Amino acid sequence: MPKIVGVKFKKSPKIYYFDAGNREYKENCFVIVETARGVEFGEVKIMPTEVRDEDIVAPLKPIIRIATEKDIAQDKRNSEKRNEVYPLIEKKIADSKLKMRLSDVEYTFDGNKLIIYFTADSRIDFRELVKDLAASFRTRIELRQIGPRDECKMIGGLAPCGRACCCSDHISEFAHVTIKMAKNQNLSLNSAKISGLCGRLMCCLAYENDYYAEINKHMPKVGSTIKTKKDGAGVVESVNQLSDTVTFRKEKKDDVEHVVIPAAEITAVYHKGAEIPDDDADDEELKKLQD
Repeated sequence: MPKIVGVKFKKSPKIYYFDAGNREYKENCFVIVETARGVEFGEVKIMPTEVRDEDIVAPLKPIIRIATEKDIAQDKRNSEKRNEVYPLIEKKIADSKLKMRLSDVEYTFDGNKLIIYFTADSRIDFRELVKDLAASFRTRIELRQIGPRDECKMIGGLAPCGRACCCSDHISEFAHVTIKMAKNQNLSLNSAKISGLCGRLMCCLAYENDYYAEINKHMPKVGSTIKTKKDGAGVVESVNQLSDTVTFRKEKKDDVEHVVIPAAEITAVYHKGAEIPDDDADDEELKKLQD
């Protein structure tokens, strides 16, 4: 099995694998690596360890070197330059009248290229803007249009739950999130309550969806009629998937009783409007509830 080192970069919580080689590493030390974007400055988060071949995206690139004091100083200068040019770029975008919003700016490690991230509702013809930026900063310019989720991951912030946004804190890959996941968990379908800072469905909806989808297979629907051995029959008012219980309305002569039972105690379920099977045809209580 190949021996890898896990490296994390500033803009993402994802950890990337590189060939460990024969070097000795210290935890959280800085390294210089080559990526698809060029030479980058990263931090070691996983010490040398062996992993399975199927867990690696080939080819596995080597660590160029452990960062020197000069490399660390270079990274610091890049951060300082980034802070200086950010407001200038923001102003040039505003002056260009282009319908785009600046998300972030960064220099490549060698300082030869300035990468500008932006969001827009449609495709943007930024050729003239690139010429203006290249003339002003005297370096290569690359503009990258990103989506709302990527912008949130890059910038970060506090989610509605009060914690840091999952995408910027620990998620390495975006999950496929659908409105069905919110329905599975009996959440309000109010978009303001199930959307994150990016305006898209919250990533956390996918965390426990498998559990809810499985438990819903034996949960009755609200409004259906259920039958139990101990508590008789009634109409389902609510279900609690976490405690695996059902609350149903049991009508008496002059009163209504609300009963909470484990879902396992249900012996039969009849959906609203469904015909009662012959086995229960003589059950007057069920007939009354179905009418």
